[in-house]
Amino acid sequence: MRLFLCVNLEPEKDCIIYNTELFVILKNQKQTTMNTTIKKSKLGRSNLEVSALGLGCMGMSFSYGAPKDKKEMIALLHSAVERGITFFDTAEVYGPFVNEELLGEALSPFKGKIVIATKFGFKLDPNGGPKWIGLDSNPQHIRAVAEASLKRLKVDAIDLFYQHRVDPNIPIEDVAGAVKDLIVEGKVKHFGLSEAGVDTIRKAHAVQELTALQSEYSLWWRNPENEVIPTLEQLGIGLVPYSPLGRGFLTGKMDENTAFESTDFRFALPRFSHDALKANQKLIALLNGMALRKNVTTAQIALAWLLAQKPWIVPIPGTTNLNRLEENIGAIEIELTEAELMEIDDISIQVKVKGERYPEHLERMTGR
Repeated sequence: MRLFLCVNLEPEKDCIIYNTELFVILKNQKQTTMNTTIKKSKLGRSNLEVSALGLGCMGMSFSYGAPKDKKEMIALLHSAVERGITFFDTAEVYGPFVNEELLGEALSPFKGKIVIATKFGFKLDPNGGPKWIGLDSNPQHIRAVAEASLKRLKVDAIDLFYQHRVDPNIPIEDVAGAVKDLIVEGKVKHFGLSEAGVDTIRKAHAVQELTALQSEYSLWWRNPENEVIPTLEQLGIGLVPYSPLGRGFLTGKMDENTAFESTDFRFALPRFSHDALKANQKLIALLNGMALRKNVTTAQIALAWLLAQKPWIVPIPGTTNLNRLEENIGAIEIELTEAELMEIDDISIQVKVKGERYPEHLERMTGR
């Protein structure tokens, strides 16, 4: 057994000790041992095993208001690993760059014990602005993004490398071929797509086996059930649902009076308008009834439902709050009976969710 020791004599900083079986985080002489009881899942037919629930990290740095305090987010990421989370999601466009840098700094002590997924495919503002200006999955660009992400994440190989959005100007076979080359070179371990249509999935998979598709999927966005999920099951590809709690709506903590700052991505989403938030409370009310009966939260019901769909579905709810992280993890142990799953399906049929999930220009970038 090899033992690695990081000693820090500064009282306000963490000292981390870890080995191949166990790590302990020591802060101000308090000890917390790693929780190894969280269930594991394999993404499709690949050998990529991760915790049954991952952690979406975008909101720590990007999209949901101002970036959060770096030290607090590092502490949260350490807490996630303590509690058994091994799957973390980021992208170069989140910031840009700063979210990958955050994960690189926070998670480098746990190299080999966790899985980090990141993404390529956006064309960033050459002037350094926070907004992307288009798509770019040119093979040379993919390679450049991979090289830069490796440095920011402080890893020798990217565990899972997604195309963030399908680029209609670059044949998907060329994209898959570029990632295949990176896999052969040992710079990438697994290939994924995000929000891709079934034809694209099949074409990419024929060139380089896909480990996972990342797409929105939740009780208020069930469209993947129509074509995507059957295709993934046939091909042996895992599904990683982002926004499994409907960007916070399925927590039950929002009502028609909830307001968002202009820097919050939800400010511009039709589904978060005043009228939509009011109309969609019916879904929350029905889910909350089951949550009360089971003595759990509405968010836990929504996550437990997702986890019950397929063993190769691994949701990645995002949070910047430790209590919410622990609540989400609690959903892993909630068992829904067949009758309860049927009840949830009935609820989903009864309630037609009001409002599109994206503005038209963003929705056009999905399902290609």
